[in-house]
Amino acid sequence: MLVALPILFYSIGTAYYASLVDATEKNLEAHLYSLISEVDFTERGIIMPSTILTPELNNLNSDTYAMIYRDDVPIWYSESAVNVNFTPEYIEPKAGAADFRRVEYNNTSYWQLSLTVILNNIDQSEQARFILLKRNDALVKLMDGFKQTLVDWMFIMGIAIAGLMAIGFIWSARPLQRLDKEIKAIESGDIQEIKGLYPVELQTIKADLNLLLESQQRQKERYRASLSDLAHALKTPLAVLKSSPLANDADAQEQLDRINVMIEHQLKRAATGASDTWKKQTVIKPVLDSILSAMGKVYRDKDIIFDCKVGKKDYFLGDKTDLMELLGNLIDNACKACRSQVTIKVAQGKTLCISISDDGPGVPQDKRESLLTRGTRLDTYESGHGVGMAIVSDLVKSYRGLLTISKSEQLGGAKFMLEFNYHEKK
Repeated sequence: MLVALPILFYSIGTAYYASLVDATEKNLEAHLYSLISEVDFTERGIIMPSTILTPELNNLNSDTYAMIYRDDVPIWYSESAVNVNFTPEYIEPKAGAADFRRVEYNNTSYWQLSLTVILNNIDQSEQARFILLKRNDALVKLMDGFKQTLVDWMFIMGIAIAGLMAIGFIWSARPLQRLDKEIKAIESGDIQEIKGLYPVELQTIKADLNLLLESQQRQKERYRASLSDLAHALKTPLAVLKSSPLANDADAQEQLDRINVMIEHQLKRAATGASDTWKKQTVIKPVLDSILSAMGKVYRDKDIIFDCKVGKKDYFLGDKTDLMELLGNLIDNACKACRSQVTIKVAQGKTLCISISDDGPGVPQDKRESLLTRGTRLDTYESGHGVGMAIVSDLVKSYRGLLTISKSEQLGGAKFMLEFNYHEKK
């Protein structure tokens, strides 16, 4: 609209000015032929009546003038031209044709129409040049008035078009808004497929999204079933091995326990939605409260002080089981390492940040990377097989998050920071 309206304004203005010029030419032609008809050619020469038929030429304040020349000598001029103090330029027109053009005399613009006519009677003939002039100021005034009117109407039309475009955009965007709401409902787990009625243009997208959801669900079910079958198939030989004499060996028992933990972990991964494209919103506070309640009972002897700061509406864009796995492992490690205090802070904006700090000995900088390697343990506790932090690392990567390990400035021990950027995904 910003491009079209100025172009339209220029085009209409140019066309209107051209029509004014054309009307001026036609008007001067009418005056010209009227003058010729009033000429009385006698033996004494060209005689004009004292008052001619064209009113504009009889008015002293008129912007239209008429003159008759013979051999570049003025022989007559209209009353309107009494105060004209210039001699029009002689322009030789084409034979039998009038010459119409824009000229300038004494820094004033005029539209000039000239025609050379041969007057004759029975006894003689004479050549005379008729010149009619009209000031360009008259056209300029008309043009200025027209432009102002055009600007007013263009402004009104622009507002009307903008309003109609806004209404049309809002109306046409309603199906997209409904589709967006349904997609968000799928993300939050309220519905499983898109069911709304949409225009033909969105029917293909709706069908493709439902097909994607259905295919993903089938693939997930197959994945779960396959891992479940694999786990059941391994449990029997694993049970046999654990009851065999080989299990009496401490190293062999540890390896069997590690295999068992890995199987359980993979079964959990199969049952969660961490690899889902459509992730559910899980409110963090209830999950944290449940974990801290359990940790308080497990580590009752340490009498740990938990400082938890989390908003009631803070959410994790993922499966509840995965969130429990993430927070459970990190808080469990913090409880093992701490002396008496563990701090959990949750901050949510464009990025979800979860920090877990303790007042324990911390993690040496040269050991932080290896801590995330499966099977590596930095503690001396009898329980555990060094897969907890590896599980956390895998989960964070599957959600395209970031896990950093540093020193807690407030408590002096280790600080684990989880970051998930939801703004980019949206």
